Amino acid sequence: MNVLVLNCGSSSIKYKLYNMDNESVLAQGGVERIGIDNAFIKVKLPNGEKKTIMADLPTHKEGVGLVFDCLLDPTFGAIKSLDEIDAVGHRIVQGGDIYTESVICTPQVEKDIESLCDLAPVHNAGHLKGIKAVDELMPNTPQVCVFDNAFHSTMPDYAYLYAIPYNLYEQYHVRRYGFHGTSHRYVSQRVCEILGLDIHHSKIITCHIGNGASVAAVRNGKVIDTSMGLTPLAGLMMGTRCGDIDPSAVTYLMRKLNMTPHEMSEYLNKKSGVVGITGISSDMRDIEQAAKDGNERALLAMKMYDYRIKKYIGAYAAALGGVDAIVFTAGVGENQTGTREKACAGLEYMGIKIDVEKNATIHGEEAIISTPDSKVKVVVVPTDEEIVIARDTKALVTQ
Repeated sequence: MNVLVLNCGSSSIKYKLYNMDNESVLAQGGVERIGIDNAFIKVKLPNGEKKTIMADLPTHKEGVGLVFDCLLDPTFGAIKSLDEIDAVGHRIVQGGDIYTESVICTPQVEKDIESLCDLAPVHNAGHLKGIKAVDELMPNTPQVCVFDNAFHSTMPDYAYLYAIPYNLYEQYHVRRYGFHGTSHRYVSQRVCEILGLDIHHSKIITCHIGNGASVAAVRNGKVIDTSMGLTPLAGLMMGTRCGDIDPSAVTYLMRKLNMTPHEMSEYLNKKSGVVGITGISSDMRDIEQAAKDGNERALLAMKMYDYRIKKYIGAYAAALGGVDAIVFTAGVGENQTGTREKACAGLEYMGIKIDVEKNATIHGEEAIISTPDSKVKVVVVPTDEEIVIARDTKALVTQ
């Protein structure tokens, strides 16, 4: 069985085609700049090289069509006919409190995703365009929606509710949802396999640290709390997002800067975080290098960034009543050795002891980076959100 996984953003499409008989990747790549000049697709060839093809892509329909063309290409394609794609799985950022698990896509599901665009306007709109493009190009192929917040739906009400009038939750569904759910789900399960833990008797803190970042407390395989909120803006300091901030600071700045709600949202989501503090970049590799070169604001940003991760680890260890393992994943978590070290430094009293020398050698590979005598294991686990989507897709369409 072949499953195509699509992750459609506002102007991009990432894709992977799996043979689910052995979970091997048959093809993968990404489309960028849809609806913008100089659009292109970058395809990863079987030998590991990447091929870039420029194209005119006014809408997601053309973008998905280009993905299909590349999959069918006689030189570097992976299939001879679209009939070889048995199902398509989509990453959907926001399922609200309507969807707490993956579902087969129907017209009603599409309507529900559209109704939730207010909660994730950029993401959900892009996902919906991808679904509709497949509807048009492959109308008889089943599609599955895998919701990014679904893994967090096990949070108790006292963790996901905000301390605002309750009717606002009832009327407008204002609550903590959490995101990066497929990533937290994958790495929390995988770390148990690595360590030989029974997931049903485990306490795990998963740290998805990338340009977007979140931490989750996972007890016995179920999330009890997570750092992101109603939207992905809450929680940790991120590449361009501010993370946690006093709501009064927001209204104060809106008055001072004469900003509309939309303008303020753009400011906090796209001009804050690491890039806002440093004025250099949102890429932590650039900030780490600038810090090494002595740039004071880069040094400050690194301290702020690492401190907030440590603070959430401490908070979630308390919420869990102890912790068996801490997992680092995503771009920064898998590769930035300094952030992993600093986020765990000073937590020896909790039984967390990093092997500094080993940690410094680990980049993008599975590894235990705590010392042998560390009571809490600290593990790097490269995330694989796509395989979670592919597995859910296969399970639903073969029921």
